[in-house]
Amino acid sequence: MGPAGSLSSLRGGGGWRHPPGSLLIVAALLLYQAGVTMTEGDSLVSVDYEVFGKVQGVFFRKYTQAEGKKLGLVGWVQNTEDGTVQGQIQGPSVKVRELQEWLRKTGSPKSHITRAEFCNEKKIVALEYRNFSIVK
Repeated sequence: MGPAGSLSSLRGGGGWRHPPGSLLIVAALLLYQAGVTMTEGDSLVSVDYEVFGKVQGVFFRKYTQAEGKKLGLVGWVQNTEDGTVQGQIQGPSVKVRELQEWLRKTGSPKSHITRAEFCNEKKIVALEYRNFSIVK
């Protein structure tokens, strides 16, 4: 028999047994490797957004990407043909809320935001992107 805690000691009775909380630990480690830390009651969310005002030609996408990365979020940002900026944010709900507030009120230094709209918010079990990218 292998040492206590080895994979061979977890098997028995025709199937695999997991120590209590072991799957939670594995999930937390995977999120940690992806740069996401979770606190109790904090779930992953995904939300689409569109920002209106003077948001093109003022480095808005670059600043949005930097702010998203700083908060440990993933997703994307792009200019639209209508003169707005749109994208998707994913990560812990608390951090997503911080970026939503930033998109509403701060933006890039030379931008002038008139409004920001958010839609299609949903809980997700895993991040769908590896980083926060600018879509050209």
